[in-house]
Order: sequence, then structure tokens, then C-alpha cells
Amino acid sequence: MTTAVREAPHHNTLVCVKHYKCRLPDCLARSAEYDRTRNRLVAYSRWQPFTDAEPVRQHIRMLMSYGIGWQRVSRLSGVSHGGVSRILYGSPYEGGARTKRVRTTTADKILAVKPSFEQLAPMARVDGTGTRRRLQALIANGWPQKRLGTEMGIKHHRLIWDHVRQEVVAADTARRVAALYDRLWNVDPVTRGISPRFAAEAKERATANGWPPPGAWDDDYIDSPAATPDLGDDVDRYTAIAEDARWLISEQNYSAKQAAHRLGITSEHLYRAFRERPEAVAA
Repeated sequence: MTTAVREAPHHNTLVCVKHYKCRLPDCLARSAEYDRTRNRLVAYSRWQPFTDAEPVRQHIRMLMSYGIGWQRVSRLSGVSHGGVSRILYGSPYEGGARTKRVRTTTADKILAVKPSFEQLAPMARVDGTGTRRRLQALIANGWPQKRLGTEMGIKHHRLIWDHVRQEVVAADTARRVAALYDRLWNVDPVTRGISPRFAAEAKERATANGWPPPGAWDDDYIDSPAATPDLGDDVDRYTAIAEDARWLISEQNYSAKQAAHRLGITSEHLYRAFRERPEAVAA
């Protein structure tokens, strides 16, 4: 009589070694590392395999308020759908009672997920202000909307026209437009094969609609509905930033980082001003 060997359902945790006697080298190494860590923490009286689930539950709800659904949290943290669901809603096999304790490693993984723009699910709805402004600014620089659609992989250029006007857009669209803007904001469309005629028509359309070019927007505030474009006639924003930074660096012995902090901008924004206005960079 032979005894059937049960096959482990997966090899992602310690279950395969503890309950299925798995002997795969990677699984044995993971189990050995767990035992070493446990023994070390026990020796220092710091072994805490479980922790209170309530802070973790509140963190998940906070992420959900930012448009990051619990299933998205599961994917980002690497915790199973069932594990996140039990923390949030309880187990149907236990009368729906909410989980009171979770493994510390599970808590650490979930608490590591932060509410950032990059973490939003592709179809999560976000404010369209930054998306509109970036597309409008590119058109003001002479980029025809049809070409912008091509650059984004959108076949129907009317979708670009819709994005130019929408109040709310999908997070994936906002990310793609931001990446497009970072790539093209300082590129002359004529050098990329755009006919001067079509570039001129795009600029005329932007002028007729009152759409500012990229130089009028502060990178740190372009997404803020409260921000206004800098349309000064005498000195544009990049020239002003580069000149002020040059004075701080040459006369006050500031570093570039200190100058950026004094001017209330990021170092990246300052270096961008230097690249745009090289004549204003301190020698």
C-alpha cells in the first residue's frame, strides 16, 4: 500500500514546507531564514508574530478613500485577496466577525502601500486639471492633437480633444499624458516631422482658446486647480528663476539645493530652469 503525496497548492509561503513537506531548495531556504529570524527575535524578546488588525483595516480604508480599491491594495502589497478581504470585511466562515489580529509581516506589507498617484488603479477617476493643462500647453507649443493622439497610442484624435476639456479623467490617462508632457514639453514639433503649417494651426487654436504654453506653468502646481499661469510679458518664469538662483549662488554662496529651497521650488525645477535659460546660469 502506498501513501499518496499531496501536492502543495503554491510555493509562495511556508505552507508548502510545513504542511506538504516540500523539499524544493528555494522553499527550504525560505523556511530556514524564517526559523533563523524567529529564533533571533525570541532570544531578544522581540518575537511578535501577530499584531492588532485595526490599524491595518483603517489604512486600507484610507487607501480606498484615495481611489485605491482593496483588490488593488492586494496586488500592490502582495497579500492575497482573501487575506485583505478578511481584514476588511471578516470571514464568512466565522460568522462575518472581523479579524482581530494579523501577522506582522502581512501588516507591514499593507502599511507599506501609500496613497500616491502612481498607485491608483488604471480606471480610478481623478481630477482632470493637470491633464487638460498639459495637453493644452503642448498644443500651444505647436503639437497638433492628432499627433498627440498618435504619441499616446490613441487612434481617434477626437479622444485627445475630449481630454483637453474633461473635468475628470482615468488615472491611467492622467499618467500617460504626464509622461507625454515630460517627453515633449521642450521639443519643437517641426523637428519631429510636423509640418510648419500644422504647427502654426495648433498654436492658433491654442491662442484662440487662451491655452498657455508650458513655460507659463510651474511644474509643482500645474495639477492644482487653484494655480494660475504666469503670463508676464517682461520676464518669463524660467528666466526669473534662473536669474534669482544665479544671484543667490554667486553673491550669497548658496548651493543649488539651498537656492531652490529659498525660491520655494524643487531642485529638479531649478535645474530645468537652468537648462532652459543657460545664459542665466552662474559661471
